[in-house]
Amino acid sequence: MASNLKAQAKKSFQLNGKSLTYYDLNTLEEQGYTQISRLPYSIRVLLESVLRQEDGFVITDEHIKALSSFGKENEKGEVPFKPSRVILQDFTGVPAVVDLASLRKAMDDVGGDLTKINPEVPVDLVIDHSVQVDSYANPESLERNMKLEFERNYERYQFLNWATKAFDNYNAVPPATGIVHQVNLEYLANVVHVREENGEQVAFPDTLVGTDSHTTMINGLGVLGWGVGGIEAEAGMLGQPSYFPIPEVIGVRLTNELPQGANATDLALRVTELLRKKGVVGKFVEFFGPGVDKLPLADRATIANMAPEYGATCGFFPVDDETLKYLRLTGRSDEHIETVETYLKQNHLFFDVNEEPNYTDVVDLDLSTVEASLSGPKRPQDLIFLSDMKKEFEKSVTAPAGNQGHGLDKAEFDKTATVNFKDGSTTEMTTGDIAIAAITSCTNTSNPYVMLGAGLLAKKAVEKGLEVPSYVKTSLAPGSKVVTGYLRDSGLQSYLDQLGFNLVGYGCTTCIGNSGPLLEEIEKAIADEDLLVTSVLSGNRNFEGRIHPLVKANYLASPPLVVAYALAGTVDIDLHSEALGQDQQGNDVFLKDIWPSIQEVADAVESVVTPELFKEEYKSVYDNNELWNQIDTTDQPLYDFDPQSTYIQNPTFFQGLSKEPSAIQPLSNLRVMGKFGDSVTTDHISPAGAIGKDTPAGQYLTANGVSPRDFNSYGSRRGNHEVMVRGTFANIRIKNQLAPGTEGGYTTYWPTGEVMPIFDAAMKYKEDGTGLVVLAGNDYGMGSSRDWAAKGTNLLGVKTVIAQSYERIHRSNLVMMGVLPLQFKEGESADTLGLDGTETIAVDLDENVQPGQTVKVTATKEDGTTVEFDVTARFDSNVEIDYYRHGGILQLVLRKKLASA
Repeated sequence: MASNLKAQAKKSFQLNGKSLTYYDLNTLEEQGYTQISRLPYSIRVLLESVLRQEDGFVITDEHIKALSSFGKENEKGEVPFKPSRVILQDFTGVPAVVDLASLRKAMDDVGGDLTKINPEVPVDLVIDHSVQVDSYANPESLERNMKLEFERNYERYQFLNWATKAFDNYNAVPPATGIVHQVNLEYLANVVHVREENGEQVAFPDTLVGTDSHTTMINGLGVLGWGVGGIEAEAGMLGQPSYFPIPEVIGVRLTNELPQGANATDLALRVTELLRKKGVVGKFVEFFGPGVDKLPLADRATIANMAPEYGATCGFFPVDDETLKYLRLTGRSDEHIETVETYLKQNHLFFDVNEEPNYTDVVDLDLSTVEASLSGPKRPQDLIFLSDMKKEFEKSVTAPAGNQGHGLDKAEFDKTATVNFKDGSTTEMTTGDIAIAAITSCTNTSNPYVMLGAGLLAKKAVEKGLEVPSYVKTSLAPGSKVVTGYLRDSGLQSYLDQLGFNLVGYGCTTCIGNSGPLLEEIEKAIADEDLLVTSVLSGNRNFEGRIHPLVKANYLASPPLVVAYALAGTVDIDLHSEALGQDQQGNDVFLKDIWPSIQEVADAVESVVTPELFKEEYKSVYDNNELWNQIDTTDQPLYDFDPQSTYIQNPTFFQGLSKEPSAIQPLSNLRVMGKFGDSVTTDHISPAGAIGKDTPAGQYLTANGVSPRDFNSYGSRRGNHEVMVRGTFANIRIKNQLAPGTEGGYTTYWPTGEVMPIFDAAMKYKEDGTGLVVLAGNDYGMGSSRDWAAKGTNLLGVKTVIAQSYERIHRSNLVMMGVLPLQFKEGESADTLGLDGTETIAVDLDENVQPGQTVKVTATKEDGTTVEFDVTARFDSNVEIDYYRHGGILQLVLRKKLASA
């Protein structure tokens, strides 16, 4: 039953002969709860959501009043967020859909109603994470890579295809179509929905969550959304809200405009550096000021995409005239655009440049100070101006091993490796040479300005006779077919082809580690000399071990710079003062000679990026892949799990589930399985890339008859918990302080003192009923919204993680998998407390625990002495305590669905 606030807010307006119902934010101002013009636009979107969806039970008047009080002293409360839709990609989407299928089976096993397990909001899954760059630098690359992709992933694709028939409210965009965030931006996003509810047409803002941390890209279009773990997304699909504290909103005031030589990538990297230093983890960021008007929507999307890298929940650009212009450009209908504009203006959600909302804090950025830049070698926030690149690379080689150094000797600069190609030719590689140059990632391929900029640079380079060295693996993987269309129509693709940047596929590729193998001869030369080689990519992440196991330094850069560095063949060069090569007359060619001007790029965009192109490429988006259409599946509502499958298995989360949850109990006799430093990423915890032959996961696959060449990647096998639990903490670059002298997924099994794989030790502990602990530093779980980083932690038997700080998504995922996140008090850490990992741990927890409560931990050393210390229980809402009590969100959902029956 609607509350008084909701009932009073219900209004309507007429548009094109139709009556549209909406929930008017202004009524809250009229009643004295808030001043709408002083609220950040992102908060207004949340406020509309809770006002419209108030039901007196899950969402109440108290939630509306608390959010209305944003910016007032001592305002507290939580937001129950029910997004209007959910997007998935296939790496994280497969386990989400596997869990839905498993929920259905569990419901069927206890005689429940199968139809209750269906998405309650629209779900779009875009298959983009599986294509790998096997073939490159030739015209057949796209076809060959797609064929290999289907061969490797047929069983997964069959499962996802089955789901389109089995579940209501679920669509799948086939492989070789595009990257989820770019398809979302160009096609799926409505900005404003109009849906029928109780016989009325109701207008409201488009909002979403997605199972990929870069879901934030859509905030560039004025659509509020962010990445969540697959488990939280499943809850959203099943009608459960996400809860989070009312966020702080940091305003970023943009002034002036970008100078010649700088582009959207440079700006995004600068914003990442600026906001990482500011500290915006768990906060909303909202862009405002006169500089916003100078940014095309594609540039805004690039900046919004990198919100996970600057640590924010989202980087929001409110809807304005530029947004409407982009909707028109991408082929949305005039009627829909009119609805968007009319509704948002009617409900105080359309950007007014003359208003300055009451932000928690404001950061200023003068766009004219942005320079051409890269980030690296191991983190996206480590900005390097192009003019400093040579100096910074050389410094990083000998700097102490860590986020900005490799800890090598000066002799590294004298190393060379001879590559003996199979055709009899040879080449030399030296420290800093580029093994991979990839135009990749929705961050940049969604932006026609930087993509056409790369094409124009390639054209000038080819005309001057420049070539890419033979040891550089080049690739181009756009985020949608629209990019192929405008590169083709502009005539620039042929020049990119001549430099080896042929189309290799439509998907994430190198950005997520699907760079594919280097040539065997190159891999051998690098490995034999242990040579420090590099990659340059137009991606958003460059964490250690992510791009390729043999490539230790990875730099993020704009597509034009990727092409320029590929021509140079090394990052150990000053592109301002050193030549890229010589032209046909033997004259030196410098970067400035081939760099396109802002006007050249703008003219190219104006001439070839058209609404007709978008309409043509998206008219048959769900059935444009013949290989996908030919997949043979059933329309049975229950999935027939094959016990012999090594891709799809029914997970064990519901085994032995009781009808009621048990009370929260203290934890005791826990042993420390891992002790880690700062910045442990979800890549470290649950790698997405290659499966090693001698790893526990590789041994499992071998034992099940899979040959190493068919192992595929961890990411592609996320539907099989047996592979994924063995891959947890198995990244080849993770450093566990409990196994000194090793790198990779090893620990010391304390009862015997043996060093062994973490999975093997965890199974030994599980046999005797011993729970496990992980100790960690700051920013634990940063990076991708990878639910298997939490699921695998749970299945290993980890009961609690104690860290100095957490990245937002991973902390939330741990709770939702029934793992207790504890946080050291300010100024304390495992090291300051003298914990070396040999201790037995006890946590004083009980049924009455509250969000943010201080709890006592006792660490008992081998000699019987104890260390007692306080930590914070990182439950951030009461509902999270409920998730933990049930053993996880899936168990809670199943019990609720059964109870409602």
